[in-house]
Amino acid sequence: MNIISLFSGAGGLDLGFEKAGFKTIWANEYDKEIWETFEKNFPHTKLDRRSIVNIPSSEIPEAIGLIGGPPCQSWSEAGSLRGIDDHRGQLFFEFIRVLRDKKPLFFLAENVSGMLAGRHNNALENIKNHFIESGYNLSFKLLNAHDYKVPQDRKRVFFIGFRKDLGIKFEFPKSFSAKRYLQDVIWDLKDTALPAKEKNYTNGSLCHIDNHEYMTGGFSTIFMSRNRVRSWDEPSFTIQAGGRHAPLHPQAPKMEFVEQNKRVFVRGSEHLYRRLSIRECARIQTFPDEHKFYYSNMTAGYKMVGNAVPPYLGYYLARQIHKILAEIKLDKNVKIAS
Repeated sequence: MNIISLFSGAGGLDLGFEKAGFKTIWANEYDKEIWETFEKNFPHTKLDRRSIVNIPSSEIPEAIGLIGGPPCQSWSEAGSLRGIDDHRGQLFFEFIRVLRDKKPLFFLAENVSGMLAGRHNNALENIKNHFIESGYNLSFKLLNAHDYKVPQDRKRVFFIGFRKDLGIKFEFPKSFSAKRYLQDVIWDLKDTALPAKEKNYTNGSLCHIDNHEYMTGGFSTIFMSRNRVRSWDEPSFTIQAGGRHAPLHPQAPKMEFVEQNKRVFVRGSEHLYRRLSIRECARIQTFPDEHKFYYSNMTAGYKMVGNAVPPYLGYYLARQIHKILAEIKLDKNVKIAS
């Protein structure tokens, strides 16, 4: 089952869909720092490097589904808070434009939980209505990746729709009672990470395991305002796109509270406090070790990993979609591209 992918990033969502039996035949990513990573990990996929704004729908191949995560910075609580008024928020409508022109059987769009804030209500309802008016039965839900075997607390919203002529209303898969924690995915890496080179440049081939290196440098007052350590038997904090805000390794004790918005490292244990490496972050995001990230400065590596949809979460959603498509008996008048 062929699909197309917009705002593909490092390919976390594509990995999940491919594991479920789909094949990404065409993808789009405008960030040049990501191109090498995507192309080397998905050599069978055509990557279009242009901005989606400049790509006519006629140049995008037919496929059974459309997936993607339109840029989320403008919705984030840490961003400008301008929501859909930000030009990056407007890219959501480019996703909808392609959906309307190509009319695949299904779509999946992912975004940050910040878009659920009350100040964005009108924009969110507008987007939902656009999906419905495009001819799709829409399902919408906030999910925590930890409920789907991802060892981190990561809340994201998902829009999933099937074309109305199919008569299908997507039901999100139930969460798993069994959870995964930090010790399940990064315990074996605890003694082999390398600090970044000067100015946070990569160690390259010196890493024992690809990308197992961590950013160095000081910690901001914002970072020190909260505890940034989760224990081995807990899920990670959300893996973010900024390396300077990467969670700290669970080898360290939890930070001591001093006063509101101020914490410190435990005296005598300062040497244990380091950021998680890019590979540790990738494992927490459920990327396999063979999925290598290519970069010169480590900020680009953290950004690729942190912006990705965890492949495991993508897989469980894709598996549900694949099951539905395999079970329906398509009417001869239903247009389908496989």
